[in-house]
Amino acid sequence: MRVLFLDCISGISGDMTVGALCDLGVKPSALEWELSKLELGDYHMHFERQQRKAIEGVKFGIHEGATHRQEQDKPCTCGGHDHGHGHDHGHEHGHSHHGHGHTHHGEEHAHGRSYAEIRALLEASDLSDFVKKHAISIFHRIAVAEGKIHGKPPEEVGFHEVGALDSIADIVCACVGFETLGIDEVRVSALYDGHGWVDCAHGQFPVPCPATLELLAGIPVGQWDEPFEFITPTGAAIVAEFGRSFGVMPTMRIEKIGYGIGGRQLPNRPNVLRAVLGEREANASPLYQTDTVVRVETNIDDLSPEITGAVLGRLMEAGALDAALVPIQMKKNRPGVQLSVLCEEAALQKIADLIFAETTAFGLRMDRVERWKLERRFENVRTPWGEIVVKIGLRGGKIIQIAPEFESCRELSERTGQPLRAVYEAALHSFRHE
Repeated sequence: MRVLFLDCISGISGDMTVGALCDLGVKPSALEWELSKLELGDYHMHFERQQRKAIEGVKFGIHEGATHRQEQDKPCTCGGHDHGHGHDHGHEHGHSHHGHGHTHHGEEHAHGRSYAEIRALLEASDLSDFVKKHAISIFHRIAVAEGKIHGKPPEEVGFHEVGALDSIADIVCACVGFETLGIDEVRVSALYDGHGWVDCAHGQFPVPCPATLELLAGIPVGQWDEPFEFITPTGAAIVAEFGRSFGVMPTMRIEKIGYGIGGRQLPNRPNVLRAVLGEREANASPLYQTDTVVRVETNIDDLSPEITGAVLGRLMEAGALDAALVPIQMKKNRPGVQLSVLCEEAALQKIADLIFAETTAFGLRMDRVERWKLERRFENVRTPWGEIVVKIGLRGGKIIQIAPEFESCRELSERTGQPLRAVYEAALHSFRHE
């Protein structure tokens, strides 16, 4: 199975995704040809080789008009096709990346399109069924997110930045790139955004912006203490559409590595999206989502049970995916416990530091393990006392597990005075009969 791992070391945006796919071998001429199947007026695409913190990759851009002034950037030779378009247009993508995204111009606002218009444009085109299906789905995700924020049905949502030429090109070209490379599965690293504020069509919004958070609902996401937007709505919609798991890179045979370049030079990190293309191990099951996590273990026989119990809660707060205590018999016939923690690679240092600080452990055992997981989906169901969030586990599109979210049940139970068990059972009954 051919796997693409998107390593979001500086977040993700639509143009960075397209640039990374080009660096993996997608020919710019193929993207130009496919995008020409849409009625978008006059525009100019450019693919430049640039560097961020000494890492070279492809910077993708598109702008209205047929001619632009030249700049001394290196031409892109990705995919064996030389595109000598080194240009500086003086402005950047709407919903692009790190300071140049969300710099919106009147020209872009005037050319914003509604979700209904974009869907009609895609449906009427000669694009492949794959590209049509996923591009429309991505725009629908954005419309649902924007509609929820602004209190409108998806069909009535009017896009500003995301309806502009550049965002349409980012989404369509990303879908074309995935199809061209023959990607069977997309895995994504842990996602982190920055903080601060960005200027949007509706005014100033906080980072992560509301649409980005809505699009990433159900996906693990955190924040870096850096005053930049690292994840744009377009980038969030792409990973929500294609991402099958979120965490460390899976075990695979690497074929090629590509880099998509972001718009600005960041002070502390290379502003690039790294894309790793490879073949997944043959024993992996296509029916399950899979990822690789770190397992941390230690044996303890000289710590108060009150403290070991409290440590579990602190480990979960520190980012552990799971933590457990297992009774064991240790040397010198001492009864003890084995502390076992699962975490993502990014949280390992924090987890290890906490264990050493909070327990009597002198050492830790660590290994990387692959998990098979049901696909997860969350839905709200109505009960006689209010709505409850229900977690649904699917395998191959079929529902295998149903579990009302405990915190949602607990909150409703405390608010209404109903027994917790009654609320839980009412949520199950509601889901099964709705």
